[in-house]
Amino acid sequence: MRVTATAPAKINLTLDITGRREDGYHLVHTILQGISLRESVVVWEEKNPGIALAITGADLPVDERNTAWKAAAVFQEKTGHLLRGIGIRVHKRVPMGAGLAGGSADAAAVLAALNELAGTRLRPDELCGLGEQVGADVPFCILGGTAVGTGIGTILNPLPDLPDCWIVVAKPDDSISTAEAYRKLDTAADLPVSRASVMEDAICSGDLITVGRELCNAFDAVTSLPGVEEIKRVMRAHRTLGCQMTGSGSAVFGLFDEWAAAERCAAVLKLQWEETFLCRLDPAGARVERENGL
Repeated sequence: MRVTATAPAKINLTLDITGRREDGYHLVHTILQGISLRESVVVWEEKNPGIALAITGADLPVDERNTAWKAAAVFQEKTGHLLRGIGIRVHKRVPMGAGLAGGSADAAAVLAALNELAGTRLRPDELCGLGEQVGADVPFCILGGTAVGTGIGTILNPLPDLPDCWIVVAKPDDSISTAEAYRKLDTAADLPVSRASVMEDAICSGDLITVGRELCNAFDAVTSLPGVEEIKRVMRAHRTLGCQMTGSGSAVFGLFDEWAAAERCAAVLKLQWEETFLCRLDPAGARVERENGL
């Protein structure tokens, strides 16, 4: 039997750095939102022990350096090797190095698929516990929706769904490593004042206009990539409610309350940046899509 599962990419509506642990991990307070740009994986049981990983749509390692591989290894260790071996095929859609948690979505989808394939019936919180061992964004990609993330981003508290809207996502050619983004943040003289409490109030009251106005990302304030600023300029020209970089970058998203404006904006952006996507809100986390007999 083969099991197909998907998991959502995420955007950060707010992202504040609140401290640093002794082990070097930064502490955050962030408001996360799942979007309809989803990663897809197929998993099956292999006759031979081990993990066999294949990837389409990106040139990525297919060994223990890959989050999908790591998720399978953690699952096998946790469940006592219920499966002889694991085959995985990942279909990449989410751009790499974008701050959209594409690798975390791969891991989340693998865990959901293996839970179905092995019949382990692990609860979402148990899957999140496994995901946390792979990466900080994996638990959110398992649960999805709208949520506040604290700690290193793995402590999640759900929020009400945002009002219906459209999201345009575009990744510029410019990029910055996560490590470099944190170095810039650590040495910055001034950081933006947190807007998290105002954002939470706006989400809870269904006020999409205020959500767009209160977008705030500490990384966006310190990285200043030319491509990011140009994408924002295009989004503002098309009447976005608000736009900013997500995560440590370099993808930019804009919120729109009108389909026509979002569609026009995406079309203009795609002329220059191929990795442009027109998305919807996605309240679902990682989920099994279908099962096919071999």
